[in-house]
Amino acid sequence: MIDSHSTTHRRVDDLVGRDLDLQRIRGLLNIGAGGGALLLSGEAGVGKTAVLDVLAEEAQSQGTRVLRAAGVEFEANCSYSGLNQVLFPFQEALAGLDAPFRDALRIALGFESGSAPERLLVSNAVLLLLRTVAAGDPLLLIVDDLPWLDGASAAVLGFVARRAAGIGVSFLAASRSGSHNLADSGALPEFWLQPLDEVSAEHLVNARFPGLVAGARQRLLTVAHGNPLALLELPSALHTMQQGTSQGGIPPVLPLSQRLEAVFGSRITTLPLPSQRLLLLAALEGVGDLGVLQAASRHANDGYELADLTPAERDELVHIDEGARRLRFRHPLIRSAVVDNSTSGERRAVHAALAHVLVDQPERRAWHLGEATVEPDEDVAALLEAAASITLRRGDAVSGMRTLIRSADLSPQGSERDRRLAEAAYVGAESTGALPSAQKLLDDAGHAPRNLTGLLHSAAAAALLLLNGDGEVDTAHRLLVSAIEGGTHGYDAEDKSLVDALHTLALICFFGARRDLWEPYYRALEKMTPEAPVILVALSRTFSDPARTGAAAQGELDTLIAELANGADPVQITRAGTAALYADRLADVREAAWRVVRMGRDGGPARRYMSGLIHLCLDDYLTGMWDEAAQLADEGVQLCETHGYTAFAWYFLYIQSILDAARGESAQSDAKAEQIIHRAMRQRAYCAAHYAHHASTVAALGRGDFADAYEHANAISPAGSLVSHAPHALWVTMDLVEAAVRTNRQAEATAHVRAMREADVARISSRHALLMHAADALATTDDIEALELFTKALTVSGAARWQFDFARVQLAYGERLRRVRATTESRGPLSAALSTFEHLGARPWAERAETELRAAGGSTRRSGTANVGALTPQELEIAKLAASGLTNKQVAERLFLSHRTVGAHLYQIYPKLGITSRAMLRDALEP
Repeated sequence: MIDSHSTTHRRVDDLVGRDLDLQRIRGLLNIGAGGGALLLSGEAGVGKTAVLDVLAEEAQSQGTRVLRAAGVEFEANCSYSGLNQVLFPFQEALAGLDAPFRDALRIALGFESGSAPERLLVSNAVLLLLRTVAAGDPLLLIVDDLPWLDGASAAVLGFVARRAAGIGVSFLAASRSGSHNLADSGALPEFWLQPLDEVSAEHLVNARFPGLVAGARQRLLTVAHGNPLALLELPSALHTMQQGTSQGGIPPVLPLSQRLEAVFGSRITTLPLPSQRLLLLAALEGVGDLGVLQAASRHANDGYELADLTPAERDELVHIDEGARRLRFRHPLIRSAVVDNSTSGERRAVHAALAHVLVDQPERRAWHLGEATVEPDEDVAALLEAAASITLRRGDAVSGMRTLIRSADLSPQGSERDRRLAEAAYVGAESTGALPSAQKLLDDAGHAPRNLTGLLHSAAAAALLLLNGDGEVDTAHRLLVSAIEGGTHGYDAEDKSLVDALHTLALICFFGARRDLWEPYYRALEKMTPEAPVILVALSRTFSDPARTGAAAQGELDTLIAELANGADPVQITRAGTAALYADRLADVREAAWRVVRMGRDGGPARRYMSGLIHLCLDDYLTGMWDEAAQLADEGVQLCETHGYTAFAWYFLYIQSILDAARGESAQSDAKAEQIIHRAMRQRAYCAAHYAHHASTVAALGRGDFADAYEHANAISPAGSLVSHAPHALWVTMDLVEAAVRTNRQAEATAHVRAMREADVARISSRHALLMHAADALATTDDIEALELFTKALTVSGAARWQFDFARVQLAYGERLRRVRATTESRGPLSAALSTFEHLGARPWAERAETELRAAGGSTRRSGTANVGALTPQELEIAKLAASGLTNKQVAERLFLSHRTVGAHLYQIYPKLGITSRAMLRDALEP
C-alpha cells in the first residue's frame, strides 16, 4: 500500500521509450483535474507495474494521494480482501460516514460483525468515502494484477471506476492481456501497453549492460522481443539459455513469462533460507501486512525477523513500504516464482501459521486452514461452510460456491459431504450461472445425498438443470416432489433448503400451468410449522391461479414489499418481484429490481440479474416504457446466451415479440413466438407457450386478422373460462372478447365476460378493472349500456398508467361513439388514443385511430399547446428543461430527481401534449 507520505523506488527517467505512453495515460486519467478511469493491459513483463510506479511517484510529488491494491491468486476466494487493501488507511475516516454506510463498510471489511450488507450499499459507502478523501487532496487509486482481485472487491471497485470522474478520483488498473477484467463489460476504457520498439530496446540494454558482448546483446534483443522485464532480467541467464536444458539452463522454447519466472526462481533459491521463508509467507498471505507476517513467522517457530527480508529487498524482489507497513512484490511473476519454488509441505505449514494468526478474519482463516489440510477434517470443513455462508450473504455467489466445494472436498465421506456438494450445485444452478459445474457437482454427490438438506438442494439443482436442458417439466416436477415428500421431516419453515426447494417447485409448476402440478406445493405449505413463510404463501396465490386467489394476497404482498426498503438480499428481492407480477404490483418492487440489475452488471449473481431484468421488462411493457423494455430485453437475451440459461430466454423473446407485435412488425413477432412455442411444447412448459400466444394475439389484432387473434387467445384459455392455474389467461381477456366480437362470436364474448365477472378480476388491480369493464362494453349490444361501461372503465382510479391498454379502450370507446353518431364526442377519446399510440410507436393502432378520427371530422395534426394545462407543475418544469436541450440526467440534477424518474415523467408528458418526440417539446410549449 502506498499512502500520500510514502515514496517509491522507481524514477520517471528509469523508463526508456515510454514518454508517449505516459503522456497519453496522464491525459486519460486526468489526475488532479476531475479524475477518470483506465485499464492498462499488456503481456507479462511489458512494464505495466513500472508504469504504475512512475505514475504513482509523479502523482505524489504533485500532492495527489495514492492508494494501491493488488489482486493475489491465493486470496481470490476471500471476499473484500482487495478492498481491505485499498481502505486500510481509512479505518478512522469511516467514522465520518452516515451510520448505514459506515456500518456496511466496517462489516464488509471485517472490522466488526453483523448481518452481511447489500453490495450496492457497500459500493456507495466506498464511493462516499473516496469522495470525502478526494475533496481534500486529489486521489489516485491503483489496482495491479486485476484478474486476481476477489470478485466482491472487483464488483465494488468497478462500480467506483465507472463513477470516478464524477467524484474527482482517478482510477487505474492493470491486467495481463487476455485476462478477464472489468473492461470485458465495457466498464473501463483500455490502454494497451506495447513492447518497446527496436531503438528503445537497444538503448535500454546498452544503458544497463554496457559490457555485454555483441552476440549476447543480439541474442537478448531477439529473445526479449521488446519486453522490458525480459531485457533487464534475462542477461543473468543468457549463458544457460545458450547451453540448453542439458546444462540445467532455461530452455529457449518456453514462453517468455515462464522464462522470466524461471529467472526469478533461480534468484530466489540463492537467497538465505530465512528470506525464502518470509517471501513464501508474504506470497501466500497476499495482503503484505508486516504485522501478520511477523506474527505468523513466530508461530511457525522459525525465529525469523522482518530484517531477514533485507537480501530480497537489495535484490529488488520486494519493496517494503514502512509508512503503510506493507510488503509489495516488484512483479507478480516474482510472487508466482516464490510459490512454485516451494514444496507442498512448506506451503501447508505457512497456511497453518497464517490461519493461527488470522483469528479475527473468519473467511481468510477458514481458507488458509483449508489449504493447510490434506485429509478430510470435519472441523475445517464446517469452518469453510460457515465462511461460504458469509460470502453468499454478501452476494458473492461465485466465491461462495467455490468455498462450498472446498468444504465438501475436506468433508469425510458421507451425508455432510453430499449435502455441501448439493448446496454448491444449487448455488451454481440457481444463482451464478455455472450450469456445467453444477451438473458435475451433482454427479459427484451421486444425485442422492443421504442427508435431507443435501437431498433437497440436490433435487432443486437437478430440477433446474433439467428445465434448462431438454428435460420435461413433468420430470423435473416428479424429481423435486419426491425429494420434498420423501423425507421424514417436519416441514420446518426455518429450513432454508426446504424453502429453496419449494420456491423452485413453484417455478416448475408455473412453467407447467396445470392445477395438478401445484397440489404437492399446497400440501407442503399446509404442513409447514409453525407457519409457511410469507413469500411461499404469496406465491401460492398470485403465481399459481391469480384470477381466483390473487386479490386475496394483498396483505402478504404488502409485507414483502415493505421489507424491500432496506432489503439487501437479491434472492429476497427477486422472489418478491415474482409474487408481485400477476398482482400488477411490479412498480412497487421496481427500485429494488434495479438494485439487483446494477448488482448483476457489477458481477453479481447472473440468475438474480436475469430475474431483475425480467420484472423490469414486464413492468415497462405494461406502463408504456417500450424503448427501455426493448433495451433490457436485448440485455437479457445476451445474458442468457452468455450463461447458458436457455430455458429462461423465452421471457425476453416474449418481450421482443410483443413489442414487435404492438409496433406492427408482425412477421418478426410471429417468428419469435413460434420459437418459444416450439421449445415450450416439447418440454410441456405450457406457460411459456401462453406468453407466445399472447404476443401472436396482439400481432394478429394489429394487422386486423381477428380470426387468427381469436385462435391464439383461445389457445391460452378457451372462451367462456379462465383456465385454472394458467396465469397469463388474465392478460388476454379483452383481446379474446374483442376478437370474438369482430368474428361474430357474440355468445363466446358474452361467456368470457361472465367468467371475468365470476372471478371478480377487477379486484386484482386497476388494469384488470379497466379490462373487465371494457370487455363488458365490447360484448354488450346495447349502445347506451356499452357507453356507460366504457366511461366506467376509463374512470377507474390508476387505469391511465397502463398506457397501451388504456389507449386501446379509448379507441374502442371513440369507435362506439362514432357508431352511434356522437361524432363530436368521439373526437376526444380518439385523439387521445392516437397521441398515445404515436408516442408508443404502436403503428397499427395509430393508423386505426387516425382513420376513425378523420371519419369523425377531427384533425390529426395537433400542436399540443391546448393540452399544456393538463401538465402538473412538476411535469411542466421537466418539459421546459427538456425542451431547452438538457438531457434527462441534467434535468434530474437540476430538480434533484433520478434520471429514470425524469424519463418516466416524459413518457406521461408526450401524450398529454399530443406529441411523439423530445424534438417536438419546444413547439408544443410555445404560446
